[in-house]
Amino acid sequence: MTATLADVAARAQVSPATVSRVLNGNYPVAAATRERVLRAVDELDYVLNGPASSLAAATSDLVGILVNDIADPFFGIMAGAAQAAIGEERGAREKLSVICNTGGSPERELTYLTLLQRQRAAAVILTGGALEDPEHAAAVGAKLARLADAGTRIVLCGRPPLPGDSVTATLAFDNRGGSRRLTDHVIGLGHRRIGYVAGPPERTTTRHRLEGHRSALAAAGLRQDGLVVHGSYDRRSGYDATLELLRREPELTAVVAANDTVALGACAALRDRGLCVPGDVSVAGFVDLPFSADAVPALTTVRLPLSEAGARAGRLALGLEPAPPGGIATVHGELMVRGSTGAVRAGG
Repeated sequence: MTATLADVAARAQVSPATVSRVLNGNYPVAAATRERVLRAVDELDYVLNGPASSLAAATSDLVGILVNDIADPFFGIMAGAAQAAIGEERGAREKLSVICNTGGSPERELTYLTLLQRQRAAAVILTGGALEDPEHAAAVGAKLARLADAGTRIVLCGRPPLPGDSVTATLAFDNRGGSRRLTDHVIGLGHRRIGYVAGPPERTTTRHRLEGHRSALAAAGLRQDGLVVHGSYDRRSGYDATLELLRREPELTAVVAANDTVALGACAALRDRGLCVPGDVSVAGFVDLPFSADAVPALTTVRLPLSEAGARAGRLALGLEPAPPGGIATVHGELMVRGSTGAVRAGG
């Protein structure tokens, strides 16, 4: 049986008028109430009808770009490039792209997908790693399937492929391969006591980069346990994790970080301990954010082509570029060797 507005109101324990206000966006509603209504809409698969449906269809010039944190350059660069590519289209119907900042919240990610479904979005671009949670992955997959069934183009940028045929195209970063090349570089400089600062364990990006690091250690016959510390993808995490690595291994000679911001935190911790980079301890990052080349010393890292990938995602979202064979393209990183890594010190 088709759900009605009254059904949504009953499920969300609000009045039908409140449901209308949330769906039409024409009256302020408390955030908690809004979340409850949208959850009920999704659970019941409620679809607008009549004049409201016509109004929703009229907004099909919308493209949603989902990011974890717009203040993080990793996401900002991709989203900005995608938005620029979308804005360059001057066809019969230009598209309006909006950035949906989830703040890393899985609930907010699902809410945005629900809102984009309600607005009959022409396309949705999801950036960055995914949450390592089967229940959430299933919920995201179900929402993307509904969007695709309604004609929405789905593009994943820097995100692992999803099963099924709802995704138009996937641009997947080779995090494992890039991380392995980075650690191979450090090992090649003679380092054997290598610490690794990983990201949050619940993120696919974290797991893939850590797997690449460990595969390089295994190939070289080096220890893999004990010298890995997880934390957020921020400077403070890199700082604290490096102090913990030094506590575990006072003779540490290298730190490999999950991203460049974390690597800068590692450099700060080493300086505060009176250690020189790279004279005493080498440091390497990942992504090659704009500040990496200007750090002192300049940061050795793996360059991910964020801007190029974002622009391509924008073109794929508009159908201006054909999808890659099989719908999936692997985006490889480039090792950038700079001043923050050097040969292991004598006796290290």
